Amino acid sequence: MAGKGGTGKTTLSALLIKYLVEKGLTPVLAVDADANENLNELIGLSVETSLGDIRERMKTETPPGMAKRDYMEMYINRAIIEASGFDLLVMGQPEGPGCYCMANTILAQVMEGLARSYRYLIVDNEAGMEHLSRLNLRKIHTLFVVSDPSIRGIVTAARIADLTKALKVEVRNKVLIVNRVPKDLPAALEDQIQEVIQKTDLLFGGCVPASDDIFQSELRQESLLKLPANTDVVQVTKRIFDKFL
Repeated sequence: MAGKGGTGKTTLSALLIKYLVEKGLTPVLAVDADANENLNELIGLSVETSLGDIRERMKTETPPGMAKRDYMEMYINRAIIEASGFDLLVMGQPEGPGCYCMANTILAQVMEGLARSYRYLIVDNEAGMEHLSRLNLRKIHTLFVVSDPSIRGIVTAARIADLTKALKVEVRNKVLIVNRVPKDLPAALEDQIQEVIQKTDLLFGGCVPASDDIFQSELRQESLLKLPANTDVVQVTKRIFDKFL
């Protein structure tokens, strides 16, 4: 999931977890790669340790005689939050002052090996694309680029799709999802969507309606995994995921 901040990437990530688990397409590893780290709140899980915490501790706390890779691998496995049908890992804080390339290299290697144990790897990305490089994700089956219902959001989505080429990330499908769309889509916005689809390699996934059900669930701090199957937003996202996964 990629897109500018505030478009609802995390909400759609939670709905994608719900979709995969209910379809039996498990096991799933979800990675919250946003420094704001709130995917866990939308799926009803508590976080004690993030990968950022582990990386920072590795700089000073690796026991004598223990390889840094072994230290990091041990604590990454401890940081996995296990749930029914899926696990969650939280990237957490960005890197502190000063580069620590060894830690990031080890992190990428461990994550690559860990991902092989899962059928699906979902990455809820931050507003930028840096975590794709940091996690060593060079091949992506589907990049969902999420926009809000605004001209600026659609233009930003097109730029993100182009950025994958500069990062040399191989993506099979780049899919535009316009999220939180009002009942009547403005003609100007519809025209902008069509223009972007024609000028880029983005495929149009569809429009996800603004949802009072999600709003109420978040107010009650309830997991989105509990949303009923007949909820409009669940049905719409299911059709999108059916088409591209």
